[in-house]
Parts: sequence; structure tokens; C-alpha cells
Amino acid sequence: MRHGETEWNAERRIQGQIDIGLNETGRRQAAAAGRWLKRAGISALYSSDLKRAWTTAEAIGAEIGLVPTAVPEMRERRYGVFEGLTYDEARARYPDGYGAFEGRNADYAFENGESLTAMFARVTGKLKEIAAAHPGRNVAVVLHGGVLDVINRFVRGNSLEMPRDFLIPNAGINWISVVDDSWHLDTWGETEHLEPGALDELPS
Repeated sequence: MRHGETEWNAERRIQGQIDIGLNETGRRQAAAAGRWLKRAGISALYSSDLKRAWTTAEAIGAEIGLVPTAVPEMRERRYGVFEGLTYDEARARYPDGYGAFEGRNADYAFENGESLTAMFARVTGKLKEIAAAHPGRNVAVVLHGGVLDVINRFVRGNSLEMPRDFLIPNAGINWISVVDDSWHLDTWGETEHLEPGALDELPS
């Protein structure tokens, strides 16, 4: 699932690996997700170690009786010089780079940032490790929008360059199953447990 809402989400500001915490809405979303997951038979809980994900995971863990395990490999993408800017500001200041970003150039790494290709390798490698460690069990992993974008494409077998055809709402829950290295997307972007209006501020 994605972390709860932050003020920078609400402002359409690019967070990347800047360590922004949840706002009040995000804290309510995290608690609501935890209450919903009580009935899901979760046996292990993992989370990115960035504050917005970790706080979400702690709230979920308090509801389901688990302590989260940090997985730094699941941090958000490093957006380099884009971090801290709104999408409009990034487009205005770095038009060529923003064109590569918006066009989903998989090898574009911003300045001091990370390419989609590099991010795909670190995220999917750790996802496979987590799945292999818990065969036949339900595991919760609290992540970021960009990480979930990569995971959706990995599971569905779609290219990193393909335009996004799915939403990634804050505190949305996604169910993925894997059997014998065969991955399947069961449901995506569940928000029934949330108040209306969960944000998906990522550009499509």
C-alpha cells in the first residue's frame, strides 16, 4: 500500500527521498488502513524507512499487532534536482529534463537522481526477497507512489516507458499474489476504507 497523505502531496510537490511526515489526513488514513487490515491475516509488515511510509506502517502495526521491518530498498525514487519543487516548477526550471521525465525515459536520471531502470532493479529485487521469505502468507508492505508505479508494471509485465493507466491513491491498498515465480495483480487502488478524496498527485 501507499503511505498516507503529506502536505507536499496536497501541494503537488515532489518529495523523492526528502523525509516528509504525514499530515493530519494522512494519519487518519494510516489508522483506517490498519483497522481494515485487521481482518486480512497479515503475518509480516514491512515499510520504507522514510518517515511518511514508516509512520503509516507504525499506525497499521498498532492495529494488527505487528512491528514493521524497515526496507530502505523500497524508498521513493531519487528525483535529484526536482526534489522540493512542484511539478509546475520542475517543468519551468528544467524543461528538457521534465520532458524526459514526463515521457518516461527509463534511463533519465535527473541531476543527482535515479533512473527508472535503476529503481526497477532495486525495488523488484527486494520485492522478490520479501515474497520468497513468506511463501503462502499475507504480507503488508508500505511504499511510495513511484515504487508502486514500478511494481504495477513489473507484475503486469508492462514496460517502464508505457503511459500510466492506473491510479496510486494515498493509503490505497493493492493485492498482489505470487506462486512459483508467477506474479498476478488481484486488485489495485482499494480506497473503500478511506474518506472520499484520497490523492493521486503523480502525473499520468
